[in-house]
Amino acid sequence: MRRVILEDGYLGMGQEVCHFEKELGGFLKNKVQVTCVNSGTAALHLAVMSVIGPGDEVLLPSFTFVASFQAITAAGGQPVACDIDPDTLTIDLNDAAGRLTKKTRAIMPVHYSGGVGDLKAVYAFARKHKLRVIEDAAHAFGTTYQGKRVGSFGDIVCFSFDGIKNITCGEGGAVVTKDKKVVEFVKDARLLGVRKDTEKRFKGQRSWEFEVLHQGYRYHMSNLLAAIGRVQLKKFLRFAPVRQTLAKEYQKKLARISGLEFVERDYNTVVPHIFPLLVKNGRRDALRIFLQEKGIETGIHYYPNHWLKFFSKKNVHLPATERIYSEILSLPLHPGISHVDQRRVIAAIGEFFK
Repeated sequence: MRRVILEDGYLGMGQEVCHFEKELGGFLKNKVQVTCVNSGTAALHLAVMSVIGPGDEVLLPSFTFVASFQAITAAGGQPVACDIDPDTLTIDLNDAAGRLTKKTRAIMPVHYSGGVGDLKAVYAFARKHKLRVIEDAAHAFGTTYQGKRVGSFGDIVCFSFDGIKNITCGEGGAVVTKDKKVVEFVKDARLLGVRKDTEKRFKGQRSWEFEVLHQGYRYHMSNLLAAIGRVQLKKFLRFAPVRQTLAKEYQKKLARISGLEFVERDYNTVVPHIFPLLVKNGRRDALRIFLQEKGIETGIHYYPNHWLKFFSKKNVHLPATERIYSEILSLPLHPGISHVDQRRVIAAIGEFFK
């Protein structure tokens, strides 16, 4: 950070972003192209814009942060809320199949809490119905699937690097793909649609006379944010096992408590962004208040999007999503939590269920 501010002297998008993109590509491997933007939402927005047209429909789970839905409507598309598999909390393809129409152009699997579910089946579904796949991998940086890192394979994958993700830039995101047309579109669109401006900026130059062929946004990542991301990426192999160990410890120590259930996750391959569990018998809110009174913060990820007025449609009932929402609770999980902190959380939950 000091070098970028005092030595390089350029805080906007330039060489630091270029280096970060190359280092992310090296981390993911398999010759993918990485294009960095200023948020995970921007990554989703531009990814969707690159493959759909006005009025086109995108299938995705209702059980996700509202950013996934907003990215689709911002691109002129229509989000189609689907139910989830109650075990993995990822998109239910049987439900999605019933929501296909002539306007369906893409599917957006959401890698909730770092788990990807049956991603192979998602791609088979997409091939069968001739759909593009835009993976919302905001929670899944570092997760592996069938021996490969999420983002190293697939159609289009979007990451988030905001302040609470598996690595952070403070704010940031990335679109990862091998599709050259998508790469070209996203590179231009992040810089207000200015053609080939990325190449100029990476050389420390500016485009004074230029062309614009499509809508663009001020979505580029700055050198300041990229500098933070580069340091975070170097530390990721320290961060990941801490997150995994914390998740395994929660599973081990809370398994004995009747009234709790875990989301289906293998924390040898999943690098969890959050640790969700299910509180049965209508006791979720009582447990949350009990923990809050002891100074232990928890979260509820997420309020179903099909219940939001802007996205609601008549007669849409998603039973698994609605049940899971009433039970889901996220426990504290980040690399700064000590074993003492975690034991206090576990002890408090045990006390509640006595």
